[in-house]
Amino acid sequence: MKKRTTSSRKRDHVELAVKKDVAFRGKTAGFEEWEFIHNALPEIDFSGIDTATEFLGKKLSFPLMISCMTGGYAEAETINRQLAEVCEEFHLAMGVGSQRQAMESSAYHSSFSIARKAAPSIPLIGNIGAPEVAALKDHSPIVKLADMIRADAFAVHLNPLQEFLQPEGNTNFRGVLNGIEKLVKQLPIPVIVKEIGAGISKEVAERLVNVGVRYIDIAGAGGTSWAGVEILRRKKTEHADWDPFWDWGIRTTDALRDVVLLKKNIAGLVVISSGGIASGLDCAKSTAFGADIIAVARPMLKALMNGGKKKLRNTIEQWMSEYKGVMFLTGTSSVKQLQFTKALHLRT
Repeated sequence: MKKRTTSSRKRDHVELAVKKDVAFRGKTAGFEEWEFIHNALPEIDFSGIDTATEFLGKKLSFPLMISCMTGGYAEAETINRQLAEVCEEFHLAMGVGSQRQAMESSAYHSSFSIARKAAPSIPLIGNIGAPEVAALKDHSPIVKLADMIRADAFAVHLNPLQEFLQPEGNTNFRGVLNGIEKLVKQLPIPVIVKEIGAGISKEVAERLVNVGVRYIDIAGAGGTSWAGVEILRRKKTEHADWDPFWDWGIRTTDALRDVVLLKKNIAGLVVISSGGIASGLDCAKSTAFGADIIAVARPMLKALMNGGKKKLRNTIEQWMSEYKGVMFLTGTSSVKQLQFTKALHLRT
């Protein structure tokens, strides 16, 4: 099979994520199994509820990040500019897609750097894959990528399932943890370690915190199946059946509930919830489970691609309203109070 360039692969990923059904087929993120206990005496004024929080030393109006999706091909510049403009408008965090292409060529550097130009004040996160980190001789290439977008943090994405299924995939994950440890020690900004939809277990999280990682995005199963994306790409040129891997992964709620337990003993640990977040209600449940920030990619990208910035704004406003509604109906007036509420329980 002829291997496609990194740029064409990035285009494939966005087009399939927006146009095809690449959701998990037999597995959900698990949020539907949980519900809040209604508080008929909230004893708070709705107008006084504050959804603001702090992330990477900057204030957010709402604990939301539009997560790492794209960059590295021509059309991505417009996408990242528009996402960044809306994030700046709402004071939300944003992550760019994998900057591997920017390591290989300077052709599309502007598709990444445009995000900071359009959003000068928000937390902005760079991104590179685990195999690239393992192969680094020193940290200078990552510093250049971070400088490209004036990043507030840099994400290393763990995606062994995707690399396994990707026709062009790099499955050499030997030395990844050592590479992450070096980045944590050498980079002047925080390192975020994230999955991309198959989840981070408590055991893996423990290994990460043991080498100094203090920002973990669990990115659980139940939303976009990147295995599914790669399976669809394979089906264009081959007939092998890779479908058994479509639903592989740890559900978001399971991964999140396990990893937040580490916060009891690890000072400063920030846990990001992502994977199958589909509403403001899911965001509120993530906070109640103990997440500090919620990250979402495909729903916001689809809103932008299908209805422009107006649709994206409307989606964010709806999610914020739902989140604030949960706070009112559980009697919590701040994100921290919602984070420590005991009002979330399994449906009976």
